[in-house]
Amino acid sequence: MRKLLLVLTFFCFLPYANAEMKAPRIHLETSLGIVVIELDPQAAPQTARNFMRYVESGFYDGTIFHRVIKGFMIQGGGFTADMQKKPTLDPIPNEAFNGLKNERGTIAMARTMAPHSATSQFFINTVDNAFLNYKSKTHQGWGYCVFGKVVQGMEVIDKIEGSSTGFKSGHKNVPVTPITINRAIQAPQPSDTKKEN
Repeated sequence: MRKLLLVLTFFCFLPYANAEMKAPRIHLETSLGIVVIELDPQAAPQTARNFMRYVESGFYDGTIFHRVIKGFMIQGGGFTADMQKKPTLDPIPNEAFNGLKNERGTIAMARTMAPHSATSQFFINTVDNAFLNYKSKTHQGWGYCVFGKVVQGMEVIDKIEGSSTGFKSGHKNVPVTPITINRAIQAPQPSDTKKEN
C-alpha cells in the first residue's frame, strides 16, 4: 500500500515537474521589431533567474542597445536613451562553465574584467565568438556566460547590428539613432498539446 501511494504521488507531481522544465521565453519589443529569446535555466540557473528578475521588474523597459559592433555583437540592458546608467542589483556568479558557447544568436552576460561582475547588461552574439567561451577558472579563462538564444527575430538583431554608430557621452559604438527596448516581457509558453478538431 505504501509503495502504491509513493508511485501515485510521483505521477501526480509529474505535470508540475514538466512545467518547470520548460524554458521561459522573453519578448524584447524593440524600436526595430520583436525579438524572442529562450532562456536556459537548466544550464545557467542563477543567470536566467537574474535576467528574469530584471524583466519582471520592468527594468529593461526604455533601455537602449548602447554598444553595437558589426561582425561581433550588440549590447544592451544598462543605459537609457540619454546614456544614463541605471542602478542594478548585486553582481552574480559567472556560470560560463555550463557548456553553452558564444555562437551566433546566443545571449550572454556582459561584465567588466572581473569574472563575477555581471549585473543587468547582456549581449547577443551576431557571429560565432569562440574567444568569449569558458576555458578555465582563471582570471583570463572565465569567459562570458551564455544563458539562452534567439528563437525568433534574428533579422531584427541583424538590422540593429547594421546601424550607424558613433561617440556619445564618452562611449563609443553607440547607435546614432537610439534603438530602444520599449518593453521586455515573459511570453506565453508554446502549447505542447494539439487542439482537438
